[in-house]
Amino acid sequence: MNGSHRNFCFAVCGTLLSHTLAISGASAQSEPPKAPAEVPARPRLAEEEFKNVQALKGIPAEQVIPSMQFIAASLGVECEYCHVAHANDKDDKKPKVTARKMINMMMAINKDNFEGRHEVTCFSCHRGSAKPVGTPIISDEGPRPRAEEGKKPEETKAALPAAEQLLDKYLAAVGGAEALQKITSRVQKGTLTAFGGQHFPAEIYSKAPDKRFSVMHLLGGESVTAFDGKQGWLSVPGRVHMMSATENAAAHIDADLCLPAHLKTLYQEFRVNAGDKIDGHETYMVVGQTEGQLPLHLYLDKETGLLLRLIRYAETPLGRNPTQIDYADYRDANGVKMPFRWTLARPGNRFTIQIEQVQQNVPVDDAKFVPPPASATAKP
Repeated sequence: MNGSHRNFCFAVCGTLLSHTLAISGASAQSEPPKAPAEVPARPRLAEEEFKNVQALKGIPAEQVIPSMQFIAASLGVECEYCHVAHANDKDDKKPKVTARKMINMMMAINKDNFEGRHEVTCFSCHRGSAKPVGTPIISDEGPRPRAEEGKKPEETKAALPAAEQLLDKYLAAVGGAEALQKITSRVQKGTLTAFGGQHFPAEIYSKAPDKRFSVMHLLGGESVTAFDGKQGWLSVPGRVHMMSATENAAAHIDADLCLPAHLKTLYQEFRVNAGDKIDGHETYMVVGQTEGQLPLHLYLDKETGLLLRLIRYAETPLGRNPTQIDYADYRDANGVKMPFRWTLARPGNRFTIQIEQVQQNVPVDDAKFVPPPASATAKP
């Protein structure tokens, strides 16, 4: 398996976790308190894990790859645009030297003008192009009228339902809390479509309240994503990546078998905006927010109340990486309505899972959710 294919495998297997709202479960268990003498280990820094790190010195090593993904998506390029293939530490390419200068410039702008917040990022100027466009573009269309022209802000806001009402409608649409709690396990089998239309078998094993094991049978071997309720990991042949705190938080939501019933407890407040039109369906956008955390965007069908799209973010030292999951093909399974198809998209890659078989309340071996031994974890 070559490097670019392997990295894409990691991107894909990590998103199998995100497959849906599903069902059942008890309340999350709290972690036992640590002994007073226990001191958390300091995370390894970028310069301790990778060679020749300069502009990103001092950041956690686990943030280097997400930062590189943010740059690649912002410029619309692949790794080899800046790096020498199989020798990422070399400075032979001019774009890599330039990138360091641009990172330092961007960080200085944010420090001096925005109190260090990521208000200006690589994407602010590049917009998906390696060379920023400095001249305004003349549009083929005339200016569009404002959607709410003439309306007062309070009138527009009053036309939107309350967030609590929309979340309650969503819960009712999938079958209600009582139906969700009757599902204690789920086994799904289907097909992954990726790599330019290629198809691969995929299986997902879930167990209440929050365990998940996903496996894709790719040409180069099995690609696994798993979460045991506290710690998650990704693996491809010869390599295991233990999830970071940010990845674990996302995995915990994905693995929640009673997510529609738990949504109200996940964030301090919710607000409602008009949503995008998704596959012909009008939506409301419900945004979950907690101070100091990244928001979660939920797009709920105006008519049915079902979740059609979820967007979440992962913070990097350079900006936010978005993940978008679109849900479709809702069907009834044991009294609970669930999507049998979802499409996951990040900047630079997209794939679809189509479920063909679902079994619920069947035995699922706990051994599937046991993390690999520390010796199996390879460095990036």
